[in-house]
Amino acid sequence: MPHIYTEAELIALLEAADSLAPPHGMRPATCRCVFGLLAASGLRISEALALTRADADLAAGVLRIRDAKFHRQRLVPLHPSVTQCLSAYAQQRDRLLPRPACDRFFLRGDGHAANQAGMLHALQMLCRQLGWQPRGDYPHHRLHDLRHTFIVRSTLRFYQQGIDADHAVLALSAYVGHAKVSDTYWYFTGIPELMAIAAGRFHHYAQGAPQ
Repeated sequence: MPHIYTEAELIALLEAADSLAPPHGMRPATCRCVFGLLAASGLRISEALALTRADADLAAGVLRIRDAKFHRQRLVPLHPSVTQCLSAYAQQRDRLLPRPACDRFFLRGDGHAANQAGMLHALQMLCRQLGWQPRGDYPHHRLHDLRHTFIVRSTLRFYQQGIDADHAVLALSAYVGHAKVSDTYWYFTGIPELMAIAAGRFHHYAQGAPQ
């Protein structure tokens, strides 16, 4: 089982990222923006950190994911609030680093690309500061849990809003870059809320009721 973040936890995590050193530097800005992007889009951490400036069409609100898992590509449309946060980050980045060392979208304070080790260290340090223990089977908080949270919370929202979940999951699977829809369904295993819904649907099916 992964750690599925609540909405309150996500807000607290992003606010805590602002306290990272150095104040008003690239590290707090980059960590907050990366964590927020993972939670709001379900990107893999490798996909987020591989983004270049050219991959982020902030005017259209679309990210181009190149050479993702299995060398696949896709376009990821963003909610306007996410695009707004990315635009604010880009302005701060360009002000603090007018001559960066690379063309990556997310940068460290030295102008080089942000890396997964640094993001993971910051996440786990913030979770410790917040006094959080991982819920699930892993001893430490993982970056991948933010992707897992997006997929699970999106699916729960389908059911809560009465959306045709079977068709919606197909769209969700394409959005997060899964090769097969079964890969998306795998994310539901071990999630009590989704397993309860599945059990309820099976019960209705066994009783001969329409789904």
